[in-house]
Amino acid sequence: MTFHLKSITGHKARAGLAALALALSSTVALAADKLQYFTWSGYELPDFNKSFLAAHPDGVEASIFGDDDDAFTKVKAGFRPDIAHPCYDKVARWNKEGLLQPIDTKRIKNWDSIFPVFKNLPDLQAGDGKVWMVPWDWGNTSILYRTDLVKNPEASWNLLWDKQYAGRMATIDAVHDTPIVAALLAGVNPFDMTPEQMDKVAAKLREQRPLLSSYTTDMTSVEQALASGQLVAAMTWNASATSLKKQGVPVEFMKPKEGMLTWACGFVMLKDAKNVDLAYDFINSRLDADSGKYLIQSYGYGSSLSTAFAGVSKEELDKLQLPADPDVMLKSTIFTGPMKQNDDVAKMFEKVKAGG
Repeated sequence: MTFHLKSITGHKARAGLAALALALSSTVALAADKLQYFTWSGYELPDFNKSFLAAHPDGVEASIFGDDDDAFTKVKAGFRPDIAHPCYDKVARWNKEGLLQPIDTKRIKNWDSIFPVFKNLPDLQAGDGKVWMVPWDWGNTSILYRTDLVKNPEASWNLLWDKQYAGRMATIDAVHDTPIVAALLAGVNPFDMTPEQMDKVAAKLREQRPLLSSYTTDMTSVEQALASGQLVAAMTWNASATSLKKQGVPVEFMKPKEGMLTWACGFVMLKDAKNVDLAYDFINSRLDADSGKYLIQSYGYGSSLSTAFAGVSKEELDKLQLPADPDVMLKSTIFTGPMKQNDDVAKMFEKVKAGG
């Protein structure tokens, strides 16, 4: 906000400046009363925090990021929301930069209803009953393909390297998605690579690059392209499969023999959050069982709450390809934890995408 003061003199200048100061302080006060929430597109919906809005009408302002690497870059550069919504594999990185403050689990009313597999993740514990992230959602990354356009494919990530579909495939533009899959296919541990192993992953990514129509995190565009037949296969998350199936588009969310990727995300509180009490109210609202149920039924993602799954029938969960117990899913999938060479892999991925 920029103000231009022209020829104001004497007591008029002092009065004008006093009024300006009052206006600015009022603006700051208003902003301070509104929770600043930084999240993925689609997670800002009011249906996820009804009880918060009942107590604080118009009490939250959401900003959207493309992925949590984008979020980290913006926060590190000085953007300061109260709450952000990264995934587990990035939490240690945020914490290492001194961006977070611990969250007191005693103030989280449904903490005991969160599945132990998420509550006990390494890097979350902050000591003395506090954590760096409150888990909220989990889901899968896999290949969504048109069953009428791709006939009986092998259940493998190799489909996204199939030359017969060149120009009609897309993949996710994020370091913790596409490079991880390339590593799996190259026989490399995605989460701890030597320089030589990273070269193997880069070679696998270069092999894929000319076959793709795009690298993207815009799932809406991907869904539209799959619905129209412009794309026949794409790396997506559960929500795209759920959305297109509801529209009657003939698609299948693959279970690759190498394993789907499984991720978990949640809420972190920034170190200099201005609205701490509102932040706790917001997190508690998001941990209402009804909020988790809406997440499951609308997007096909898993809630971190056992109580949310209790409200969804087994028949519906089967249609969503979602077990009521995340431990069941994790027995056959690859859990995306922290990547030791995250920055180096990110640079390599950018180089490959650019043609290098």
